[in-house]
Amino acid sequence: MATVLTARALLLDMDGTLVNSDAVVERIWRRWAAAQGLDGDEVMSVVHGRQGHASMALLLPERPVEENLADNARMLAEETADMDGVIEVPGATAFLAALTGAPHALVTSADVALSTARMAAAGLPLPAIRVTAESVGASKPDPEGFLKGAAELGIDPADCVVFEDSGAGIAAGRAAGMRVVGVGPRAAQHGPDVTVRDLTEVRVEALPDGRIQLTVS
Repeated sequence: MATVLTARALLLDMDGTLVNSDAVVERIWRRWAAAQGLDGDEVMSVVHGRQGHASMALLLPERPVEENLADNARMLAEETADMDGVIEVPGATAFLAALTGAPHALVTSADVALSTARMAAAGLPLPAIRVTAESVGASKPDPEGFLKGAAELGIDPADCVVFEDSGAGIAAGRAAGMRVVGVGPRAAQHGPDVTVRDLTEVRVEALPDGRIQLTVS
């Protein structure tokens, strides 16, 4: 049975939601894990959805913040230079095209340089409104990014639907008081309102009153 949701605006995560960047994320984070003597699988269970320094703080709680920030900056530069294997999540091109003229924003834990590079590598247009790592003081699962996105669009949080793939992102959307569509295999275990395999399972329709209708199959 299809699920139908209506919203005034959509707030879209990038990695794992619009862009499949798992290949490069795995390469860089497993290399970091090995250098720190950490289990790679444990590290990968934490890093999706969060800013890098926030993941490091969870994994190495005694480590100085300055070291985490320095590693984070270095790894962002590495990720921005490595687009090997970065592709669109199936259906992302058509999904974004269907949102032309509808209120929507990108809300990502990536910074401006990385989000711009990855969207370009995947062949996807950047939404006009973007909330990136530089825009917030707290990483997902804090709701700040989604609340800021809603504010910039001028839409009440309760009238927004979030698209997310990670536990941290889904928790952030929930904390913002928004409904959440989970995208991909990571999402289902974190309790979104509805889960899709990819964006080919979402149909977007503009309603006469300006709302967006989402039919999720």
